[in-house]
Amino acid sequence: MKTNRVLQHLAASLALAAGLSGGAQAQDYPSRPVTTIVPFAAGGASDLLARQLGKQLSTKLGQAFVIENRAGAGGTVGARLAARAAPDGYTLVMGTNASHAIATTTHRNLNYDPLKDFAAISLVARVPQVVMVHPSVPVKDIPGLIDYAKRNPGQLNFSSAGNGTPGHLGMELFKMMTGVDMVHVPFQGGNPALVALTGGQVQLLADNISSALPQIKAGKARAIAVTSAHRSQALPDVPTIAEQGVTGFESGSWFALFAPAGTPPAVIDKLNAEVALALKDPAAHETLSAQGAEPDPGTPEALRQLIREDVAKWGDVVKRIGLQVD
Repeated sequence: MKTNRVLQHLAASLALAAGLSGGAQAQDYPSRPVTTIVPFAAGGASDLLARQLGKQLSTKLGQAFVIENRAGAGGTVGARLAARAAPDGYTLVMGTNASHAIATTTHRNLNYDPLKDFAAISLVARVPQVVMVHPSVPVKDIPGLIDYAKRNPGQLNFSSAGNGTPGHLGMELFKMMTGVDMVHVPFQGGNPALVALTGGQVQLLADNISSALPQIKAGKARAIAVTSAHRSQALPDVPTIAEQGVTGFESGSWFALFAPAGTPPAVIDKLNAEVALALKDPAAHETLSAQGAEPDPGTPEALRQLIREDVAKWGDVVKRIGLQVD
Protein backbone atom coordinates (compact mmCIF):
# COMPACT_ATOMS: atom_id res chain seq x y z
CA MET A 1 0.00 0.00 0.00
CA LYS A 2 2.85 2.33 0.89
CA THR A 3 4.49 1.61 -2.46
CA ASN A 4 1.23 2.45 -4.27
CA ARG A 5 0.95 5.75 -2.41
CA VAL A 6 4.53 6.61 -3.34
CA LEU A 7 3.87 5.82 -6.99
CA GLN A 8 0.64 7.86 -6.97
CA HIS A 9 2.48 10.80 -5.39
CA LEU A 10 5.26 10.51 -8.00
CA ALA A 11 2.74 10.42 -10.85
CA ALA A 12 0.93 13.45 -9.49
CA SER A 13 4.22 15.32 -9.12
CA LEU A 14 5.24 14.50 -12.69
CA ALA A 15 1.85 15.63 -14.01
CA LEU A 16 2.12 18.90 -12.09
CA ALA A 17 5.65 19.44 -13.36
CA ALA A 18 4.53 18.77 -16.93
CA GLY A 19 1.66 21.21 -16.56
CA LEU A 20 3.94 23.90 -15.15
CA SER A 21 6.47 23.24 -17.90
CA GLY A 22 3.77 23.47 -20.56
CA GLY A 23 2.48 26.70 -19.08
CA ALA A 24 5.96 28.19 -19.02
CA GLN A 25 6.52 27.05 -22.59
CA ALA A 26 3.31 28.72 -23.70
CA GLN A 27 4.20 31.89 -21.82
CA ASP A 28 7.55 32.10 -23.63
CA TYR A 29 6.12 30.98 -27.00
CA PRO A 30 7.13 31.93 -29.60
CA SER A 31 10.77 32.69 -28.89
CA ARG A 32 11.85 32.32 -32.52
CA PRO A 33 10.25 32.49 -35.99
CA VAL A 34 7.36 30.14 -36.75
CA THR A 35 6.98 28.43 -40.13
CA THR A 36 3.48 28.03 -41.56
CA ILE A 37 3.37 25.53 -44.40
CA VAL A 38 0.87 26.35 -47.12
CA PRO A 39 0.24 23.12 -49.06
CA PHE A 40 -0.70 25.00 -52.23
CA ALA A 41 0.99 27.42 -54.61
CA ALA A 42 1.40 31.10 -53.83
CA GLY A 43 -1.47 33.38 -54.78
CA GLY A 44 -4.36 31.09 -53.89
CA ALA A 45 -6.89 31.39 -51.09
CA SER A 46 -4.86 29.37 -48.58
CA ASP A 47 -1.77 31.46 -49.29
CA LEU A 48 -3.72 34.71 -48.91
CA LEU A 49 -5.22 33.61 -45.60
CA ALA A 50 -1.93 32.31 -44.21
CA ARG A 51 -0.11 35.53 -45.05
CA GLN A 52 -2.82 37.78 -43.61
CA LEU A 53 -3.06 35.70 -40.44
CA GLY A 54 0.71 35.48 -40.18
CA LYS A 55 0.98 39.25 -40.41
CA GLN A 56 -1.47 39.67 -37.52
CA LEU A 57 0.20 37.02 -35.38
CA SER A 58 3.68 38.45 -36.03
CA THR A 59 2.55 41.86 -34.84
CA LYS A 60 0.90 40.48 -31.71
CA LEU A 61 3.44 37.82 -30.71
CA GLY A 62 6.63 39.57 -31.73
CA GLN A 63 8.03 36.82 -33.94
CA ALA A 64 7.92 36.33 -37.69
CA PHE A 65 5.41 33.82 -39.07
CA VAL A 66 7.17 32.68 -42.22
CA ILE A 67 5.11 31.22 -45.09
CA GLU A 68 6.51 28.16 -46.86
CA ASN A 69 4.60 27.05 -49.96
CA ARG A 70 4.87 23.28 -50.46
CA ALA A 71 2.33 22.50 -53.17
CA GLY A 72 1.44 19.15 -54.67
CA ALA A 73 -1.14 16.36 -54.80
CA GLY A 74 -4.13 18.40 -53.70
CA GLY A 75 -2.43 19.73 -50.59
CA THR A 76 -1.29 16.33 -49.31
CA VAL A 77 2.44 16.89 -49.91
CA GLY A 78 2.59 19.91 -47.60
CA ALA A 79 0.26 18.34 -45.06
CA ARG A 80 2.41 15.19 -44.89
CA LEU A 81 5.50 17.33 -44.37
CA ALA A 82 3.83 19.20 -41.50
CA ALA A 83 2.65 15.99 -39.85
CA ARG A 84 6.27 14.81 -39.61
CA ALA A 85 7.64 18.08 -38.20
CA ALA A 86 8.77 18.49 -34.60
CA PRO A 87 5.71 18.98 -32.32
CA ASP A 88 7.02 22.16 -30.72
CA GLY A 89 4.71 24.81 -32.15
CA TYR A 90 7.27 26.14 -34.60
CA THR A 91 5.87 24.36 -37.65
CA LEU A 92 2.19 24.87 -38.49
CA VAL A 93 0.14 24.15 -41.58
CA MET A 94 -2.78 25.96 -43.20
CA GLY A 95 -4.85 22.90 -43.97
CA THR A 96 -8.03 22.79 -46.04
CA ASN A 97 -10.97 20.47 -46.49
CA ALA A 98 -9.06 19.11 -49.50
CA SER A 99 -5.98 18.11 -47.48
CA HIS A 100 -7.63 17.34 -44.13
CA ALA A 101 -10.95 15.71 -45.04
CA ILE A 102 -11.50 14.85 -48.71
CA ALA A 103 -8.02 13.35 -49.14
CA THR A 104 -8.83 10.61 -46.63
CA THR A 105 -11.64 9.41 -48.92
CA THR A 106 -9.74 9.55 -52.21
CA HIS A 107 -6.19 8.39 -51.35
CA ARG A 108 -5.33 4.78 -50.61
CA ASN A 109 -1.82 5.70 -49.43
CA LEU A 110 -2.26 9.04 -47.74
CA ASN A 111 0.35 8.29 -45.02
CA TYR A 112 -1.24 10.65 -42.49
CA ASP A 113 -4.45 10.84 -40.50
CA PRO A 114 -5.95 14.36 -40.15
CA LEU A 115 -7.31 13.58 -36.69
CA LYS A 116 -4.48 11.45 -35.24
CA ASP A 117 -1.42 13.10 -36.77
CA PHE A 118 -2.38 16.73 -36.23
CA ALA A 119 -3.34 18.92 -33.32
CA ALA A 120 -6.26 21.06 -34.43
CA ILE A 121 -5.79 24.74 -33.55
CA SER A 122 -8.68 26.64 -35.12
CA LEU A 123 -10.80 27.05 -38.19
CA VAL A 124 -9.63 30.26 -39.87
CA ALA A 125 -12.14 30.95 -42.61
CA ARG A 126 -14.66 29.52 -45.00
CA VAL A 127 -14.47 30.50 -48.67
CA PRO A 128 -17.62 29.87 -50.74
CA GLN A 129 -17.21 28.96 -54.34
CA VAL A 130 -18.90 30.68 -57.23
CA VAL A 131 -20.34 28.81 -60.21
CA MET A 132 -19.34 30.57 -63.43
CA VAL A 133 -20.04 30.02 -67.09
CA HIS A 134 -18.16 31.27 -70.13
CA PRO A 135 -19.90 34.34 -71.61
CA SER A 136 -20.75 32.34 -74.73
CA VAL A 137 -22.99 29.96 -72.74
CA PRO A 138 -26.63 31.18 -72.87
CA VAL A 139 -27.21 30.65 -69.14
CA LYS A 140 -27.75 33.29 -66.46
CA ASP A 141 -28.94 31.29 -63.44
CA ILE A 142 -29.17 27.78 -61.99
CA PRO A 143 -32.62 26.93 -63.43
CA GLY A 144 -31.28 28.00 -66.82
CA LEU A 145 -28.18 25.85 -66.35
CA ILE A 146 -30.23 22.79 -65.41
CA ASP A 147 -32.53 23.27 -68.38
CA TYR A 148 -29.66 23.82 -70.81
CA ALA A 149 -27.72 20.81 -69.50
CA LYS A 150 -30.75 18.53 -69.77
CA ARG A 151 -31.39 19.66 -73.33
CA ASN A 152 -27.71 19.11 -74.16
CA PRO A 153 -26.63 16.06 -72.14
CA GLY A 154 -22.89 15.54 -71.99
CA GLN A 155 -22.18 18.72 -73.95
CA LEU A 156 -21.17 20.95 -71.02
CA ASN A 157 -17.63 20.53 -69.72
CA PHE A 158 -16.63 21.82 -66.29
CA SER A 159 -13.04 22.28 -65.16
CA SER A 160 -11.59 21.89 -61.68
CA ALA A 161 -8.27 22.19 -59.85
CA GLY A 162 -8.02 18.40 -59.96
CA ASN A 163 -9.75 15.15 -59.10
CA GLY A 164 -11.15 15.17 -55.59
CA THR A 165 -10.84 18.93 -55.04
CA PRO A 166 -13.78 20.85 -53.52
CA GLY A 167 -14.66 22.34 -56.91
CA HIS A 168 -14.81 18.91 -58.50
CA LEU A 169 -16.82 17.20 -55.77
CA GLY A 170 -19.16 20.17 -55.37
CA MET A 171 -20.12 19.91 -59.03
CA GLU A 172 -20.49 16.13 -58.76
CA LEU A 173 -22.89 16.69 -55.85
CA PHE A 174 -24.75 19.24 -58.00
CA LYS A 175 -25.06 16.64 -60.78
CA MET A 176 -26.45 14.09 -58.34
CA MET A 177 -29.00 16.48 -56.87
CA THR A 178 -30.23 17.78 -60.24
CA GLY A 179 -29.84 14.78 -62.55
CA VAL A 180 -27.83 16.67 -65.16
CA ASP A 181 -25.08 15.13 -67.30
CA MET A 182 -21.91 17.21 -67.48
CA VAL A 183 -18.29 16.19 -68.15
CA HIS A 184 -15.49 16.82 -65.67
CA VAL A 185 -12.14 18.08 -67.01
CA PRO A 186 -9.49 18.09 -64.24
CA PHE A 187 -6.47 20.40 -64.32
CA GLN A 188 -3.34 20.63 -62.20
CA GLY A 189 -4.39 23.57 -60.07
CA GLY A 190 -7.03 26.25 -59.81
CA ASN A 191 -5.38 28.80 -62.09
CA PRO A 192 -5.19 26.49 -65.14
CA ALA A 193 -8.83 25.51 -64.54
CA LEU A 194 -9.82 29.18 -64.51
CA VAL A 195 -7.76 29.93 -67.63
CA ALA A 196 -9.53 27.06 -69.40
CA LEU A 197 -12.89 28.65 -68.58
CA THR A 198 -12.00 32.19 -69.61
CA GLY A 199 -10.37 30.85 -72.77
CA GLY A 200 -13.51 28.92 -73.72
CA GLN A 201 -11.93 25.45 -73.54
CA VAL A 202 -14.59 24.52 -70.95
CA GLN A 203 -18.00 26.06 -70.32
CA LEU A 204 -18.36 25.86 -66.54
CA LEU A 205 -16.35 26.10 -63.33
CA ALA A 206 -16.94 26.28 -59.56
CA ASP A 207 -13.99 28.12 -58.04
CA ASN A 208 -13.14 29.93 -54.80
CA ILE A 209 -14.57 33.43 -54.87
CA SER A 210 -11.20 34.93 -53.90
CA SER A 211 -9.62 33.52 -57.08
CA ALA A 212 -12.57 34.13 -59.38
CA LEU A 213 -13.42 37.75 -58.55
CA PRO A 214 -10.96 39.42 -60.97
CA GLN A 215 -12.24 37.41 -63.95
CA ILE A 216 -15.87 38.05 -63.03
CA LYS A 217 -15.24 41.79 -62.70
CA ALA A 218 -13.39 41.80 -66.03
CA GLY A 219 -16.39 40.18 -67.75
CA LYS A 220 -14.42 37.08 -68.72
CA ALA A 221 -16.75 34.81 -66.72
CA ARG A 222 -20.41 35.10 -65.72
CA ALA A 223 -21.27 34.31 -62.10
CA ILE A 224 -24.60 32.50 -61.77
CA ALA A 225 -24.54 31.20 -58.18
CA VAL A 226 -22.54 30.81 -54.99
CA THR A 227 -22.24 27.40 -53.39
CA SER A 228 -22.57 28.32 -49.71
CA ALA A 229 -25.76 28.25 -47.64
CA HIS A 230 -25.91 32.06 -47.68
CA ARG A 231 -24.87 34.79 -50.09
CA SER A 232 -21.32 36.12 -50.08
CA GLN A 233 -20.53 39.69 -49.08
CA ALA A 234 -18.09 39.77 -51.98
CA LEU A 235 -20.89 38.96 -54.47
CA PRO A 236 -24.07 40.09 -52.72
CA ASP A 237 -26.19 40.12 -55.90
CA VAL A 238 -25.38 36.51 -56.80
CA PRO A 239 -27.90 34.07 -55.24
CA THR A 240 -26.98 30.70 -53.76
CA ILE A 241 -27.64 27.41 -55.53
CA ALA A 242 -30.05 26.45 -52.75
CA GLU A 243 -32.19 29.56 -53.10
CA GLN A 244 -32.42 28.90 -56.84
CA GLY A 245 -34.23 25.63 -56.27
CA VAL A 246 -31.62 23.02 -55.36
CA THR A 247 -32.72 22.77 -51.73
CA GLY A 248 -30.05 21.76 -49.25
CA PHE A 249 -27.10 22.20 -51.59
CA GLU A 250 -23.95 23.49 -49.91
CA SER A 251 -20.26 23.17 -50.72
CA GLY A 252 -17.11 25.26 -50.69
CA SER A 253 -13.71 25.40 -49.09
CA TRP A 254 -12.54 25.88 -45.54
CA PHE A 255 -9.11 26.72 -44.21
CA ALA A 256 -7.76 25.90 -40.78
CA LEU A 257 -4.57 26.02 -38.75
CA PHE A 258 -2.99 22.79 -37.49
CA ALA A 259 0.18 21.73 -35.67
CA PRO A 260 1.80 18.30 -35.55
CA ALA A 261 0.25 15.89 -33.05
CA GLY A 262 2.00 16.07 -29.68
CA THR A 263 2.38 19.85 -29.70
CA PRO A 264 1.95 21.00 -26.07
CA PRO A 265 -1.73 21.76 -25.27
CA ALA A 266 -0.75 25.09 -23.70
CA VAL A 267 0.79 26.19 -27.01
CA ILE A 268 -2.32 25.06 -28.91
CA ASP A 269 -4.53 27.02 -26.49
CA LYS A 270 -2.40 30.14 -26.90
CA LEU A 271 -2.48 29.93 -30.70
CA ASN A 272 -6.24 29.31 -30.67
CA ALA A 273 -6.82 32.46 -28.62
CA GLU A 274 -4.45 34.55 -30.76
CA VAL A 275 -6.05 33.37 -34.03
CA ALA A 276 -9.48 34.45 -32.75
CA LEU A 277 -8.14 37.87 -31.77
CA ALA A 278 -6.30 38.29 -35.09
CA LEU A 279 -9.40 37.53 -37.14
CA LYS A 280 -11.45 40.03 -35.12
CA ASP A 281 -9.11 42.84 -36.12
CA PRO A 282 -11.22 45.20 -38.30
CA ALA A 283 -8.52 45.68 -40.94
CA ALA A 284 -7.86 41.95 -41.27
CA HIS A 285 -11.57 41.16 -41.34
CA GLU A 286 -12.16 43.74 -44.08
CA THR A 287 -9.24 42.48 -46.18
CA LEU A 288 -10.38 38.87 -46.02
CA SER A 289 -14.06 39.66 -46.59
CA ALA A 290 -13.21 41.69 -49.69
CA GLN A 291 -11.58 38.54 -51.08
CA GLY A 292 -14.66 36.42 -50.42
CA ALA A 293 -13.27 34.77 -47.27
CA GLU A 294 -15.49 34.52 -44.20
CA PRO A 295 -13.42 34.52 -40.99
CA ASP A 296 -14.81 31.86 -38.65
CA PRO A 297 -12.48 30.95 -35.76
CA GLY A 298 -13.56 28.31 -33.26
CA THR A 299 -12.40 25.68 -30.82
CA PRO A 300 -10.09 22.77 -31.67
CA GLU A 301 -12.91 20.32 -31.00
CA ALA A 302 -15.25 22.20 -33.37
CA LEU A 303 -12.59 21.86 -36.06
CA ARG A 304 -12.21 18.14 -35.41
CA GLN A 305 -15.98 17.72 -35.68
CA LEU A 306 -15.99 19.62 -38.97
CA ILE A 307 -13.41 17.18 -40.32
CA ARG A 308 -15.55 14.19 -39.28
CA GLU A 309 -18.63 15.67 -40.94
CA ASP A 310 -16.80 16.46 -44.18
CA VAL A 311 -15.23 13.01 -44.38
CA ALA A 312 -18.72 11.51 -44.14
CA LYS A 313 -20.31 13.93 -46.61
CA TRP A 314 -17.67 13.87 -49.31
CA GLY A 315 -16.82 10.23 -48.72
CA ASP A 316 -20.34 9.39 -49.85
CA VAL A 317 -19.93 11.46 -53.03
CA VAL A 318 -16.53 9.89 -53.74
CA LYS A 319 -17.97 6.41 -53.30
CA ARG A 320 -20.94 7.11 -55.58
CA ILE A 321 -18.77 8.37 -58.44
CA GLY A 322 -16.11 5.68 -57.91
CA LEU A 323 -13.23 8.13 -57.54
CA GLN A 324 -9.78 6.97 -56.42
CA VAL A 325 -6.83 9.32 -56.80
CA ASP A 326 -4.09 6.78 -56.03
